[in-house]
Amino acid sequence: MQPSLQGIAQKAKEHKQHRFQDLYRLLNVEFLLDCWRYIRKDAAYGVDRVSAEEYEQNLEENIRQLVERLKRKSYRAKLVRRQYIPKGEGKLRPLGIPATEDKLLQVAVKRILEAIYEQDFLLCSYGYRPNLSALQAVDKLTVKLQFGPYNFIVEADIKGYFDSIDHDKLVEMLELRIDDRALIRLITKWLKAGILDTDGKVIHPLTGTPQGGIVSPILANVYLHHVLDLWFHQVVKEHCRGEACLIRYADDFVCAFQYQDDAERFYRVLGKRLAKFNLELAADKTRIIPFHRDQPSGQSRFDFLGFEFYWGKDRGGRPHLKRRTSRKKLRASLNRFTVWCRQNRNLRLKTLFSKLNAKLRGYFHYYGVIGNLASLNQFFRQALYILFKWLNRRSQRRSFNWHGFRELLAHFHLEQPRIAGRPKTSAAASWP
Repeated sequence: MQPSLQGIAQKAKEHKQHRFQDLYRLLNVEFLLDCWRYIRKDAAYGVDRVSAEEYEQNLEENIRQLVERLKRKSYRAKLVRRQYIPKGEGKLRPLGIPATEDKLLQVAVKRILEAIYEQDFLLCSYGYRPNLSALQAVDKLTVKLQFGPYNFIVEADIKGYFDSIDHDKLVEMLELRIDDRALIRLITKWLKAGILDTDGKVIHPLTGTPQGGIVSPILANVYLHHVLDLWFHQVVKEHCRGEACLIRYADDFVCAFQYQDDAERFYRVLGKRLAKFNLELAADKTRIIPFHRDQPSGQSRFDFLGFEFYWGKDRGGRPHLKRRTSRKKLRASLNRFTVWCRQNRNLRLKTLFSKLNAKLRGYFHYYGVIGNLASLNQFFRQALYILFKWLNRRSQRRSFNWHGFRELLAHFHLEQPRIAGRPKTSAAASWP
């Protein structure tokens, strides 16, 4: 971290009520040049159709001109190009792609905001934060439920969270820590920037932050930090008769309670609390679940960050919290794998298997938690059938039988299912 950011972080940590001034002046040539290394050079370009490689060819001059516009207050945020990606169950998730210059400036502001708010965010918050991951949130929840006195889970889902953030309320939250009108105006420009949809229409958003914007995740975290995290720890827990905990990753969160009446009280007021900030619960995805170790094995379960949590027994017959890949995520992963095989089946086999092994490594690294080997094997076996099917559609003639297919997989050293962090085993999964 640069010395200026270190000083901001230290002051934010020591003085929780301090409002920072003169942050806008940090957006100078030296700082933006340092921020350039965080820009993905292969990322999609925005509405200006200027790629990172093209911008980099005259980087210092481009940044000097940008800084001059910032000083003159003549900088204007460009339209955000919208793209849609599959979300699962036939739904699409809208992503906003800023122009390269806007990405660079957003990286700089993101680093400034992180220096401040990483000192404020609570330990229950894991989403889009430095050195924190979804797997850490999953592990923390596992430890809490395994060793804590929790018997009831409130599972909740915020409907269209990133599209519902109230701009005015977000600015009010930011001003609790930032006393710099120029920086606030810059952030507001990104919030109000028009969105160029795929049909050519320009949408001017009244609420929300575009998913895909570099600064959007930390702004979304600031919003829920005030709406949910602080409220839960300062108000909800104080009124609970027993223990209560919250684990949140971005807008996905789970609350655990020791007593049923505490869980029911929280369930009743949660919707009202969110409504004050223009947020709405998805009624069909919000519920109270009895979840205690004395229940029959596997009777109640819930999903969080791609895993299904349920009570089972360990080898000694004692209650043990177990995790496996959620059925919804397993189906979605197999559907995406089918699409990938169909689109890539005509690649040279060396290239295809190099990409395939990278995909499998990523999948096994995330879902390879202790106790989940059966789900990994299930995914692997079905993935092999899908791969076998599409490799045999590379041409009019059938390319492989099962014997030849196994030899092909052995030749390219196909990644095997394994628990992450443990040695590979050649017998990790059975062949079809």
